[in-house]
Amino acid sequence: MIKILTVACVVVLGSLAQAQVPTSGNIFVGYSYSGGDVNAPRVGTTAGPSAGANLNGWEGSLEGKFLPWVGIVADLSGHYGSHDLPVCTNCNIVPISFSVKRYTFLFGPRVSVSVGKFTPFAHALIGAGHVRDEGAGISTSDTSLATAIGGGLDYKLIKGIAWRVQGDEVHTRFFGHGQDHFRFSTGIVFRF
Repeated sequence: MIKILTVACVVVLGSLAQAQVPTSGNIFVGYSYSGGDVNAPRVGTTAGPSAGANLNGWEGSLEGKFLPWVGIVADLSGHYGSHDLPVCTNCNIVPISFSVKRYTFLFGPRVSVSVGKFTPFAHALIGAGHVRDEGAGISTSDTSLATAIGGGLDYKLIKGIAWRVQGDEVHTRFFGHGQDHFRFSTGIVFRF
């Protein structure tokens, strides 16, 4: 009797575990644009100046589908740019070029529905963001909680390949201040 119960439990639990494994999904790789803040290093207790910058980079994501219209997404992106900031050097204000590197690592659910060749989708992602600002031989960096709410549209080109256009509102709290920036991405989707 115990052997029968053991075999029955293994079969039932194995079936449940197999039902949780994604049976389809997609991989996205492409170009990404985002706004961003460039921050000069702190001088003593005074925060350095900051300015907005245009950041160009990349985005990649992996989605596993648990239902035909619901998936879990892992999203990675990197954005890079620079801006001149006024810095006091021996009480002389001089512009110094600062560069920024910003990375986000986000995870969360995505819902999508295919309508002919189009697949609109929406997602809510949470994870971490990391930024490094460098200039004049000095660098500062920070890591914070990051969130992204957005969505987009996939257009089927051929079987297994689509083109994606995506927009997200990304929120971070680098250097103790909240930042909200729009992130636009476009590129190729490989479906499996």
